[in-house]
Amino acid sequence: MAQKPSIPKGTRDFLPSEVARRNYIIGIIQKHFEHYGYQPIETPSFENLDTLMGKYGEEGDRLIFKILNSGDFAEKVDKAIYEQQDSKSLYPHISEKALRYDLTVPFARFVVMHQNELQFPFKRYQVQPVWRADRPQKGRFREFYQCDADVVGSDSLLQEVELVQLYDAVFTDLKLEGVTIKLNNRKILAGIAEVIGAGDKLVDFTVALDKMDKIGEEGVRNDMWVKGIPQEAIDKAQPLFALKGSNADILDQLTDFLASSVEGTKGVEELRYITEALDDLGLASCTLRLDVTLARGLNYYTGAILEVAAPEQVSMGSIGGGGRYDDLTGIFGLKDISGVGISFGLDRIYLVMEELGLFPETLDRALDVLCINFGDKEALAATKLVQQLRRAGMKSEVYPSPAKIQKQFKYADNRNVPYVILIGEQELQQGEFVVKDMKSGTQQSYTLENPEAFINSL
Repeated sequence: MAQKPSIPKGTRDFLPSEVARRNYIIGIIQKHFEHYGYQPIETPSFENLDTLMGKYGEEGDRLIFKILNSGDFAEKVDKAIYEQQDSKSLYPHISEKALRYDLTVPFARFVVMHQNELQFPFKRYQVQPVWRADRPQKGRFREFYQCDADVVGSDSLLQEVELVQLYDAVFTDLKLEGVTIKLNNRKILAGIAEVIGAGDKLVDFTVALDKMDKIGEEGVRNDMWVKGIPQEAIDKAQPLFALKGSNADILDQLTDFLASSVEGTKGVEELRYITEALDDLGLASCTLRLDVTLARGLNYYTGAILEVAAPEQVSMGSIGGGGRYDDLTGIFGLKDISGVGISFGLDRIYLVMEELGLFPETLDRALDVLCINFGDKEALAATKLVQQLRRAGMKSEVYPSPAKIQKQFKYADNRNVPYVILIGEQELQQGEFVVKDMKSGTQQSYTLENPEAFINSL
């Protein structure tokens, strides 16, 4: 007996209706990317391992899918290295490549390699799959798509303002109301660590702080203590765990708290510019909210940090995020190139829209017209008619064989076809075709010589 086939955990097959819905989201995102002047690029699904490692922090590096070298890679490894049983020591000997973890680091590599072919500031968008060796759960997959937009070659804060507007434009077009765009700044986080006396523990501090939504304040405090941050420093940070008021109120409180930190003060000034600009410009449907606990563990952010939260009535992690990375290309040899970008979490956006019933009903309709097959002569006439309907932009087909009429109508019904065309022997002799409206059940006859009458009636 043949073994039942399966797919790896954290991956999925997509049915036609699911692909149609995903393409609907992608189409709206791409439309707005291009409206904002972004250009499309693509990069390989896998990169050299050293391109990716060390760019995402310790936790991120563990989630990178390594690709084993081809051939008998094991025989090239020294026995002493095997006996160490240390994966970090073993990786360089058995793996030189890895599936990309995100689109941002490959983009930085792309910019460095093609810098002489690009016009700066360069605005790119990219819609491709990424892979992470994560534990699968609702909204978290091992293979998923990212939809990124980045600008490199400009340090203007207008770019951050524009990216918030881009988020707002996309979610408004998707009719996804109640989305919150969280905003913070790594300079503020560095300033907080400096003021409380934990400047040498910045990474540990930010990684712990970023878990606030998951483990709560007490869990964050304990995580900081376990990672060696002094209790006195943790206590000094206490007022920041519960900042309240408007964005302007929070900025005023941060101004006082970070008064002794040059870097922290600069971060507050940057956020003040962004929030005031967006207050003036206005957002159509999204809410912008400052959140000093937002850290995002990725090591390459140096300025603004963005994270998008789904509407409160949906239990879902972030559906987008991004930030400013002033030195990302520097790790590949290209200095003094500032960048900022955002990402849309396609798969999570899909789940949110599905739960809220936001997909248009027409997406479930893969076919506009089905012609019933009564036999060879009738099918040939139907095929000629279908050619004209397709030229008019209608999704049309002829049922491939002269099966029972009931079976053909059931096929049309299962595919949500709104119109069924009948060209039987009598209709063929009279030079007509009959259109049945599957919703109302009514029928209307048209001449084969003038199908435009039917097309124009829709």
